[in-house]
Amino acid sequence: MIIHETIGNISKRNVKEKVIDYLDLEWFETTKRIQRKKTRGGLDIAIKFLREGQRLREGDILLEVGDQLVVVNILETEAIVISPKSLLEMGTVCYEIGNKHIPLFIQENQVLLPFEMPMYRWLEASGYAPEAKSVKLLNLLKSNVEPHGHGSLGSTIFNKILKMAAPKDE
Repeated sequence: MIIHETIGNISKRNVKEKVIDYLDLEWFETTKRIQRKKTRGGLDIAIKFLREGQRLREGDILLEVGDQLVVVNILETEAIVISPKSLLEMGTVCYEIGNKHIPLFIQENQVLLPFEMPMYRWLEASGYAPEAKSVKLLNLLKSNVEPHGHGSLGSTIFNKILKMAAPKDE
């Protein structure tokens, strides 16, 4: 079965009468446009998102056949969790982490990032009081620049820059 897009989320639908087969994903697999996986029930799923910028979220429904649903479950992982004491500390820690190009998550007034010992030690030395916890990383901030289309031709900004920089034919 090839999935091109999600068909909803269980947080917005009544699924009490449905049988749910979960597709377990690591947090970093949620942004992959093309992948092959098996659900807990053994169903082969191929994901091939056609549009750029699509990503999977906790509870997304990938497939509905009769009373059965295939639903995304994001697995827990080791993470660094920071509970900023002020808005200034929130902004500063997010800036510092983002400046190192590390994926960043904001959940329940906390800043989370995948666990890396050097980053943990740096945050500790900087006075941010990080904690190591096993959590679901769910709310990825979309702060990195991704290729994206503009206009009817669907060209990316990267392609436009390349065209502008290319030597002109005379």
